[in-house]
Amino acid sequence: MEHEVFVPVPADRLKAALADPARVARAVPGLQQEAGAEPVAGRLKLRAGGTTITYRGSVRVSARDDGSYAVAGDGTETRGTGTVKLALILRLRTQDDGTALAFEGTAAADGRITELPAEAVASAVSRLLNRFGENLGAEAAETSEAETESEAVSVFDTEIPPSSLDRDADDEPGDEARDETGDDDAASLTRDFAESPAPPAEAAHARRTMIGRSAEEVDHAPPRGRYAPVPAPQTVVPNSTLRWAAPAAALVVASAIVVGRALRRRR
Repeated sequence: MEHEVFVPVPADRLKAALADPARVARAVPGLQQEAGAEPVAGRLKLRAGGTTITYRGSVRVSARDDGSYAVAGDGTETRGTGTVKLALILRLRTQDDGTALAFEGTAAADGRITELPAEAVASAVSRLLNRFGENLGAEAAETSEAETESEAVSVFDTEIPPSSLDRDADDEPGDEARDETGDDDAASLTRDFAESPAPPAEAAHARRTMIGRSAEEVDHAPPRGRYAPVPAPQTVVPNSTLRWAAPAAALVVASAIVVGRALRRRR
């Protein structure tokens, strides 16, 4: 099997990306990493000829002495007993506008994938390698841009603002004039306050009334003047003489009746 992918990224950037397993894992299209697994390990869905097969496996990328890279992978079907093994050699060829990724190697598989047409399987593998090359180039380009921005903005090139404790640094040409104007304004406010008219008579009376009294007396003192409460009307209490006159009159009437009856009996 031979396949080639062009990436508009320099070769040295791609080599740095291939040396980082985490960036290689992000470049594998559709790879779902599992917790606690190797950096380039997990589940991968392969769609070929209208059929989707999910494999659980891992991929290892290692540098060789001649500057190429060895790519070895193996996987097992999650819903079956089929397996697949991949052994590729990846070479980077520098071109005018970027780098060409040349894949060469062999693959062996059994299980459900062997039941699919060979053209569909070859198309699925080519699509997988194309997307892997594009993702790897994007990872390398993003790293390059981040490094460029960090080099462009240096801590030593940043302008240091003046200290807030330095009085001379905060002074401006018009500060003295504003200070003099502020003093004149303060003097005029004091003069106006001193020349203000006397308080009203009610306020003066209230002030004289509260002087010398405790806070509790002032709080509980009833209001005076027009705000004083209106006293409740007093009920009329009958005189004590009238209160004793009624029983005396009743006693006199009863005595007269008794005397009259006694005289009648004697007759």
